[in-house]
Amino acid sequence: MPLLRLDNISLSYGYLPLLADVQFQIEAGERVCLVGRNGTGKTTLFRIITRDAVPEAGEVWGHESLQVAHLEQDVPPDTEQTVFQVVASGLGELGRLVFEYHQATQQAGAAERPSLEKLAKLDARIESLGGWNLNQKVETILTRLSLPPDKPMEACSGGVRRQVMLARALVGEPDLLLLDEPTNHLDISTIIWLERFLLGFHGALMFITHDRSFLRHLATRIVELDRGKLNSYPGDFDAYLRKKDELLEVEESAAAKFDKKLAEEEAWIRRGVKARRTRNEGRVRALQDMRRERSRRVDAQGRASFSIDAGALSGKLVVDLRRVNFAYGDDLVVREMSTRILRGDRVGIIGPNGSGKSTLLKLILGEIKPTSGEVVLGTRLQLAYFDQHRRILDPDKTVRENLSDSDYVWVQGHSRHVIGYLKDFLFPPQRMDSPVKALSGGERNRLLLAKIFTQSANMMILDEPTNDLDVDTLELLEDLLADYQGTLLLVSHDRTFLDNIVTSTLVYEGDGKFVEYAGGYADWARYQESRAKTPNRTPPAAIAARAQNRPVNRSGKLSYKEKRELESLPARIEALEAEQAEFHIRMGEAAFYRQPGAIITAALERLEALRNELEECYARWQALESQLSAAGN
Repeated sequence: MPLLRLDNISLSYGYLPLLADVQFQIEAGERVCLVGRNGTGKTTLFRIITRDAVPEAGEVWGHESLQVAHLEQDVPPDTEQTVFQVVASGLGELGRLVFEYHQATQQAGAAERPSLEKLAKLDARIESLGGWNLNQKVETILTRLSLPPDKPMEACSGGVRRQVMLARALVGEPDLLLLDEPTNHLDISTIIWLERFLLGFHGALMFITHDRSFLRHLATRIVELDRGKLNSYPGDFDAYLRKKDELLEVEESAAAKFDKKLAEEEAWIRRGVKARRTRNEGRVRALQDMRRERSRRVDAQGRASFSIDAGALSGKLVVDLRRVNFAYGDDLVVREMSTRILRGDRVGIIGPNGSGKSTLLKLILGEIKPTSGEVVLGTRLQLAYFDQHRRILDPDKTVRENLSDSDYVWVQGHSRHVIGYLKDFLFPPQRMDSPVKALSGGERNRLLLAKIFTQSANMMILDEPTNDLDVDTLELLEDLLADYQGTLLLVSHDRTFLDNIVTSTLVYEGDGKFVEYAGGYADWARYQESRAKTPNRTPPAAIAARAQNRPVNRSGKLSYKEKRELESLPARIEALEAEQAEFHIRMGEAAFYRQPGAIITAALERLEALRNELEECYARWQALESQLSAAGN
């Protein structure tokens, strides 16, 4: 027996028929992924299931005891409530009592008599309702997501707020869990934790996501919302893609035959009065039926179509970070960061929320200055910046007004009408005068892409560009970036997107350190796995410390051997850097990753050995130079 069933659900918003006689049911233990283009009504379908929206026709059926939890797509607004209070609210009235008990325990720490009396009353009330295990559930879920219980929500970042609302949805252990873009604003480690958690979740799961890795790991069935209809595809995502392609080919073939037959009948009816003789009335009625059928047909939505203008070539050196440090007060966010980004490089930045990825972008953009060190930008740079917070979009202006003050926009050296240009980004004419605040998350991201692609840019900095985009638009963006001739700097938690785009990654490894690796996320993860299996491996930081602490001549002067060593270090460092650069060039070629896995692994290990050796050489050089300076030589 199904947990929930939708019978002939219909709903329209304005000119859009979002749902048309939808039939759907979900069984206990299923993990269903709802896919479809942005704006097709996926979030609306979730709101109908939770009874927050009422359909125009049809019925929603579920067990009387069915408990449904819903993680919405948007990040919650500012509130004075604490993290513990918001998570506990997912337990209903009992959650309020649990929160009051949590507050009373904080006050009781000061041995206040009124608080102790309140504590005793709350204890008795919660005990009578059998709710003590719920308090443990709140604390457990907060611990798993590393959330601070007493921190106000208004002081939390967007990513942390997203995790808090996720904890609120999970804490009640619902029978049916609805997740609308659950990976948005989550870092990779949290996404992986969430995957593992949901694989062990005993209830039914229905989720919307653009994260193909997340989808592939979780879904047992794919349900597509397309032109108001729900179509079910048992099996995994790759099976769905194959079946979908087959069905589209059949649909296109049938539509072409129908249109050809309709054209023939239209030509026949135009030939004159002979067509209206009594013996042909049946054919006339058949033509009228065909016309009505064609008018009711909803064609498949076209794919987005846009391009990137890489503009003029920049200089060969794009960005050079030289021993950069940056701190907010006593908090050192970026430590001893040294790297070079050359023309044509495709660099991904990976790290947990709050690790300093956005700070690193601001340093590169020149929006902030390093506490120490130097950031050198190359020549002839034309920058385009995709901001995940979409701050360059005015929510009160319309779609058209956000793009241009006139009816035309200048794109790749040509003038184009705003409506025609926005159609390439799947905005219908009826949407042009809608305010941006009325758009879905995916539509806002498409509008932001439309805005930044009007400018020529030989360096693109993309901060979480994949949030809320549907899979079709995401794959088109991948194709465009793969052919992009400029330099790319990408912050993303989408593992598949990183693997398909970047040739090297800067990975946050704690204590303000970003370390460069060849390849995408999968290459880094594979390397980390092989490194973990290698016994007695010396960490790079320990290598540098060992070099600096190597015994030196305590007389204050350099010995003959140390002088020779100091003289030879520049040539040795130059040779190591040349070999390192050669490896980076080889690994930047697509053919490199088509080699056998053993060759790729050996190359990655050699590159790591070069990095460690260079770090040791630099540290040793610094130690000897310091000794030479102190001795007055």
